Amino acid sequence: MGLCGDGLKGGSWDVEKSKGKKKNKEVAEEEATGCWTKMCFIGSCISSRSKVDSSISGISTHCESKSTNDTSKDQPVTPIISSTTTSNAESNSSMSKLEEELKVSSRLRKFAFNDLKMATRNFRPESLLGEGGFGCVFKGWIEENGTAPVKPGTGLTVAVKTLNHDGLQGHKEWLAEVNFLGDLVHPNLVKLIGYCIEDDQRLLVYEFMPRGSLENHLFRRSMPLPWSIRMKIALGAAKGLAFLHEEAERPVIYRDFKTSNILLDADYNAKLSDFGLAKDGPEGDKTHVSTRVMGTYGYAAPEYVMTGHLTSKSDVYSFGVVLLEMITGRRSMDKNRPNGEHNLVEWARPHLGERRRFYRLVDPRLEGHFSIKGAQKAAQLAARCLSRDPKVRPMMSEVVEALKPLPNLKDMASSSYYFQTMQADRVGSSPSTKNGVRTQGSFARNGQQHPRSLSIPNGSHASPYHHQFPQNSPKPNGKT
Repeated sequence: MGLCGDGLKGGSWDVEKSKGKKKNKEVAEEEATGCWTKMCFIGSCISSRSKVDSSISGISTHCESKSTNDTSKDQPVTPIISSTTTSNAESNSSMSKLEEELKVSSRLRKFAFNDLKMATRNFRPESLLGEGGFGCVFKGWIEENGTAPVKPGTGLTVAVKTLNHDGLQGHKEWLAEVNFLGDLVHPNLVKLIGYCIEDDQRLLVYEFMPRGSLENHLFRRSMPLPWSIRMKIALGAAKGLAFLHEEAERPVIYRDFKTSNILLDADYNAKLSDFGLAKDGPEGDKTHVSTRVMGTYGYAAPEYVMTGHLTSKSDVYSFGVVLLEMITGRRSMDKNRPNGEHNLVEWARPHLGERRRFYRLVDPRLEGHFSIKGAQKAAQLAARCLSRDPKVRPMMSEVVEALKPLPNLKDMASSSYYFQTMQADRVGSSPSTKNGVRTQGSFARNGQQHPRSLSIPNGSHASPYHHQFPQNSPKPNGKT
């Protein structure tokens, strides 16, 4: 649920420990090219925008009712404004309570709703970046050091996230986002610039992440993300988690680590976004935090799903899943795969510990353009992170150290005789597919591979987004 929206087919879920039942979120299945290309998202965001616009006039057209058995009990009730007098009284009372709940950092800017409306050009569809459980995300422009809107293309480019009153995340998650990102500052965490809280409006303003989410790049059908960039992103994301677990003033458990929550700047530096599900880590002699099970199916640690006991090692498991996705180019859950391959972790386990069989794991779209040693090290590290025993999983600082050399290794598999032979056998037995993935391009007769390449931007070539979006369509930002 990052700034670019949530696009995992596995969906997110919320489990009540007492009932032990999974509750699938109503998330749309999306193509790998990104959620913002789907008109259904734009439609729902326009619907949400109409509610936003109507509330400005002083009359709320929307009320969120809560039944006594509603599991989403943390969602706020939006007041109905029946008259100017009652409106002002309720608004003042509500605002005072909300301000007390907010532990706002002094560095955060407080925005007026009308300023953000103008900054995003009235939340028009052309400004839409994406949508997640929280709500819609729009691109906007504000003063470099202030809160006033400025002309598009000038000042500071930002991503403005609105709270969808029909959304699956509520006021509690909004508060968590403000309170965590207001205090936490690190190069590998997305920067929260400020917030807006007026009447029933809840908006967050983030730095704009021009390359969107890792999910959008890793699973696209066009150019495969180069191996060195995958490892660079893995290292940056690991540094973000290590900071939360081991360096922050109070340890934080992220709880929703996945590809759609890893955002990328222009140079593919990774930053974690969406802290709506984050929790303070255990304090004192406590070994875990007991909590309602929430997260995204396919990424959550098995012991957390079974018991509701949350530890930093739960995040380590999720990191292992994402690392495996980067190695293989496969999603954590994909029911379009053959039987036995729907769950990435279970399919990959037999290959992770074997020196030769691990080749079968590597994304075939790379066509040999990956480091042999780097892929071996990454597979071994993923196996450790995915250990069924949480105590055996490494700390994130150990993960960082293991990943540091990997982006720069140059021993390409395409130069390996064994790899060429293995690939030739695979192509001979299955000419149209490799590793269950339909490939793009083909092998040359001499066994050499020539994938389309993607280089780190230096300002002299076009963004890879031009392969995905029609002219004048909105470009992705990097979510919560």
